[in-house]
Amino acid sequence: MTVLPDDGLSLAAEFPDATHEQWQRLVEGVLRKSGKEVSGEAAEDALSTPIEDGLTTRPLYTAPPAGAAPDTGFPGFAPFVRGGRPEGTTANGWDVRQRLAGTDPVRVNEAALADLENGVTSLWLTVGRGGLPVEGLARALDGVYLDLAPVTLDAGAQYAEAARALLRLYTGSAVAPEAARASLGADPLGHEARTGEALDLADAAELAREAAAGWPGVRALTVDALPYHEAGGSAAEELGLSLATGVAYLRALTGAGLSTEAALGQLEFRYAATADQFLTIAKLRAARRLWARVAEASGAPEAGAQLQHAVTSPVMMTRRDPWVNMLRTTVACMAAGVGGADSVTVLPFDNELGLPDAFARRIARNTSTILLEESHLARVIDPAGGSYYVERLTDELAHAAWEFFRTVEKAGGMAEALRSGLVAERLAATWAERSKKLAKRREPITGVSEFPLLSEKPVVREPAPAAPTGGLPRVRRDEAYEALRARSDAHLAATGKRPRIFLAALGPAAAHTARATFASNLFQAGGIESVHDPVSVDPESAGAAYAASGADGMAVLCSSDALYEEQAEAVAGALRAAGATTVFLAGRPGTAEASVDEYVFAGCDAVAVLSSVLDRMGVPA
Repeated sequence: MTVLPDDGLSLAAEFPDATHEQWQRLVEGVLRKSGKEVSGEAAEDALSTPIEDGLTTRPLYTAPPAGAAPDTGFPGFAPFVRGGRPEGTTANGWDVRQRLAGTDPVRVNEAALADLENGVTSLWLTVGRGGLPVEGLARALDGVYLDLAPVTLDAGAQYAEAARALLRLYTGSAVAPEAARASLGADPLGHEARTGEALDLADAAELAREAAAGWPGVRALTVDALPYHEAGGSAAEELGLSLATGVAYLRALTGAGLSTEAALGQLEFRYAATADQFLTIAKLRAARRLWARVAEASGAPEAGAQLQHAVTSPVMMTRRDPWVNMLRTTVACMAAGVGGADSVTVLPFDNELGLPDAFARRIARNTSTILLEESHLARVIDPAGGSYYVERLTDELAHAAWEFFRTVEKAGGMAEALRSGLVAERLAATWAERSKKLAKRREPITGVSEFPLLSEKPVVREPAPAAPTGGLPRVRRDEAYEALRARSDAHLAATGKRPRIFLAALGPAAAHTARATFASNLFQAGGIESVHDPVSVDPESAGAAYAASGADGMAVLCSSDALYEEQAEAVAGALRAAGATTVFLAGRPGTAEASVDEYVFAGCDAVAVLSSVLDRMGVPA
């Protein structure tokens, strides 16, 4: 009898260590069962997933060789990968920053006070064109304790006017300069990216000089990476362009007489947080490391702690089944907090439908509250640090972003890269590749391309102020499917029914359920109802079932390959005799080829298929 040492849970110590090679051999066996004859590294590669920026997610991460991993340092010390402050967010959690995008100062004030009374710790105001009038800023902030609630401005071309109005408000409210906490939001290059309108950096530099001289808690400039994310950019492109913008601002500020340390202290960075939690965590960690490198190269390594404001991604938000956005923003908020963001804005779930209502705003602010107060995410600094996957992804993403940053610098810097079209072309190419994955449902969108609900009642909101245009485009993951659904909605309004396709389910449920579910989801993603008899059809009953279904000339066979061989030809013939002009088969080409007209399968271009089907059904574009 072996007596185990009394040192805790030591059961694993009784077994020999497993090796990487042993694991690979087990993987080989699993892949062999699925028809893939690969071995060694090739077996591991077969389970890897390529992502954007030329990066790959591996199925297994192990400790790197000694000395191979970059030094991540300690929180509050260069290279700031683990956080810009020694205490991280452990003292009070991250700053919960709510966005206010209305134009009526009275209504904005009501929303601001309600937010601040219920967990929000700072306000983000859209001012100027498309937002609050500058002269309404004082009314919008009436009753707000400005020495307690930081204010962030987003004023576009009117940033100088809005900034000085806020500073006057601080003075008039007897807020001591050292007590004021604000981000004045000057972002000339971000404004140019949004609108195509160039602004002089000299005005922003002058504002920074005023803030540095008399307002120690105020930052004048924002490096907003959202325009590049919203134009379809990847994580590395978002980081690279934020670096290029930050460097351009550093040059302008030091050229205006600020020291490097003072110039670094005038910048705040804004990034998108998506439902890809690991990529978001790695992006924020990589952003701090990259900016620390810029500060080091500028001669001020100890001043390189990047102040980060994370915003849940507008690109990932959907207009159909918007309730799912609550789940997306929860994951994104969690990732932003774990990634070390100083401030986090959770956009309300109805943000893409117009002005958010009170319920949506409540859910948005409570998302952070739950993660902070109930999940305790802020109690540990850099909780993902030390994860082999997160550390490697952070490192690889930092290198990819740095290379793109160098490309922009070689092209003459951020302003020249915007004006020459380099930025637009690069982001458009990235979005085109991602759009292919979306169209093929390789990147699923729950409630839109997967498990859509055609019977849902639309969520209607008051229209939001028009977003600035003229520069880079704004994209959404749901845009192609939204166009298809809009065609279906118009058809419903005109005819009283949606376009319909008949599902011919063959054999028992075990044979057809998987492919019937797949086909139903696929066609409903384009607003096409899938109808079928509750009982599976056969060659004798298929024609009558189709005729009674009200389908618009289209049917799809759903079953196993074996039943296709037995019944597909006869059932397809019966469907055509009953009026079907096109018969699809749910499965890959090569099955019952002589029996059907087209195939739908995992990986097919769903958007192209659905658009073609709507055309043939006579649904106007």
